[in-house]
Order: sequence, then structure tokens, then C-alpha cells
Amino acid sequence: MPARLVALAAALVVLAAAPAARAADTRVIAPGVSVRGLDVSGRTVDDAAAFLGGYLTGFLSRNVVVQVGGREHKLSAARAKLAFDPLLTAKRAFYAGQGRPDPNVPVDVPPALTHSRRAVRSWAASVQRRVTRPATDARVRITVRHIYRTHSRPGLTIDPRAMADAVDASLNDSRAPRRFRQPTTPLRPKVTAEDLDRVYGTIITIDRANFTLRLFKRLRVVRRYGIAVGMAGLDTPAGQYAINDKQVNPAWHVPNSAWAGSLAGQTIPGGAPNNPLKARWLGVANGVGIHGTAEDWSIGSRASHGCIRMHVADVIDLFRRVPIGTPVLIR
Repeated sequence: MPARLVALAAALVVLAAAPAARAADTRVIAPGVSVRGLDVSGRTVDDAAAFLGGYLTGFLSRNVVVQVGGREHKLSAARAKLAFDPLLTAKRAFYAGQGRPDPNVPVDVPPALTHSRRAVRSWAASVQRRVTRPATDARVRITVRHIYRTHSRPGLTIDPRAMADAVDASLNDSRAPRRFRQPTTPLRPKVTAEDLDRVYGTIITIDRANFTLRLFKRLRVVRRYGIAVGMAGLDTPAGQYAINDKQVNPAWHVPNSAWAGSLAGQTIPGGAPNNPLKARWLGVANGVGIHGTAEDWSIGSRASHGCIRMHVADVIDLFRRVPIGTPVLIR
């Protein structure tokens, strides 16, 4: 076969394999048809598509602006993956003109718009993270003399699903506003000042330097008692504890310590003359507690083996006012 014929056959094969170019759409749109108020009647589909693409693309690609509080948050058309299809819009305009029951009734066709709902939800979630202000719980700071209360503060957030739905509606409808305000949702604190009064209904503080026990009710001092605390080398331990045990006329389980002498390891019954734990016992931690004493002269000094001593009348008065679990601060 001559070379010229071979080349011609190869060219025909290539042309057969290549996809056919889109044929021009010369169908004419009927009178009385518009797209978002733009008259496209009398235009061919291709002409209408070019007209709409040039006229509407920029307008439809404007940002969505959502105001939350005093700040604006913008979603670009690119991030929303917004796409306007002018050719599909023009075809819809043609079919709308053909399918009218009454050709004398004008018809307006919405632009063919698509966007990514997933992208919109991702953006709404990012806005929620930026605007959310967590609620602040009320809290207390306990010192031996005072209890300081910090009041709670409500927070705020937004409903990202509701905002995403509003943005979807705005992007789907070319006539919908692209600017709107998103309401905030309050976040309530878990602990309020009133809750603190209940949670910290009773607090005891031990002021070792001034030999004073303070009883707080609803965060206010209601009683002060003189006390004795641990002597040098057997100091009353500092820290924050809680009342874990209450007894009337408690037995004394003598520790195996050198200072206990011949009584070490014994249990002395409650009310016995040689039992130093008089009248009442409020256990604090590790064998340390609050109890009455027969040595009234020791109140106001460092005289005990680590416990907090009180006058008998005072410890009886304190005992009835303090439930198990009461916080105890020793400083």
C-alpha cells in the first residue's frame, strides 16, 4: 500500500477514536422565560449559557458572611466548592419554556447551583470552635481565716448544624441573602455560687500559728475555738483533709511510739482517767484528730503529740455541728 494511503487510513482511525465535540445547541428558548430575573427568551441555549455565565458567575460566587456576636465569619465560594453551571441552567430554561401549561405565563428559572455540604459543615464546626466560650464554674479558695468565692460565668456557643443548614439554604437559593446573623446558645456552668454554699456547707480550718480552729458554715465563719497543736517534732501535719470518723467518748489506741512509754500498743477505754481523748473524737488523717482534753492549760500552745486539742465544752459543741466528710484545712 502506498505510504500516502497508509497515512490517510491512520488519520481516519484517529478521528474515529476521538470523542465527538459537543454539537452546538441552537434550540431557541421560548418567550417569557428568565433566569433569576434575566430575560433569556429568544436566545439559543448556547447563547443563553454564555450570557448567564458572564453575567451571573461573579454574583453567585460572593462570600457567605455569618455574624456571631460582634464578629463576622466568611465562607468563600471556593471553600464551599460552589459551582454554577450556566449550560445546564440554559437547558432548564429551554425546557421550562416548552413545558408551561400556558405559554403566556412568564416563568423564572433558578440557576443550577451545587456545593459541598461536607465542606460547609466543616466550616461551621471551625466557626463553633472559634466562637465557643466555655462556662466558668464557681470555685472557692480556702485559707485559714477566710474562704474566697469566685462566681460562675456563663459561656456561649452556636449550633453548628443549624448554621450549616442556613448556609446550605443560602447557597442553594440564588435569591437568599448571603449575609445573616447566627444566634448564640448559652452554656450554663456546672457549679454556681449557690452550689458552693451547698457543697461547702461546713468547713474547718486549723490555724496552727494562732492556735485557732475556725468553723465555716456556707462559706462564713460561725465559730472560733482555741486549740492546742502538736509540739516540736510531733507537729500537727499541714494539708487538706476531711473528717473521716466521729466518736463519743472514744477509746485510745496507743501508738507504738517512744513517747507512749509503757502504754504503747494498748487500747485505753473511752472515759478512762488515763485516756487523753476526752468527750469527743473527730478523725482527720493517719491517727490525727480533734478531741477534748483535760489539760485546759495546754490550749493556746504546742503541747500535743500531733492531734488538735480543745476544751471539752468546745469539742462537744463542735461535734454536733460537723458531719463526716467535712473538709479540714491545716496550715
